[in-house]
Amino acid sequence: MSFQGYLKTIKTKTGKGPEDFRQLAQEKGFTSDGVLKSEVKAGEITKWLAEDFELGHGHAMAIYALLKGTKNENSD
Repeated sequence: MSFQGYLKTIKTKTGKGPEDFRQLAQEKGFTSDGVLKSEVKAGEITKWLAEDFELGHGHAMAIYALLKGTKNENSD
């Protein structure tokens, strides 16, 4: 599945897009000024997304990539 495919599926399932998840991560204390805190590990993000949104590992890792900055809304 392409990165855009992951984002589309996540939006369909949760009603939330990348900016929503950035805001939620900020509220949860995972990010500071839009940057993922260095002590936050992928497992923490995937656990949060599984518990709160029932996202599977691959979809949660797509959000992690957004938060980490390795991918963005325009990535393939």
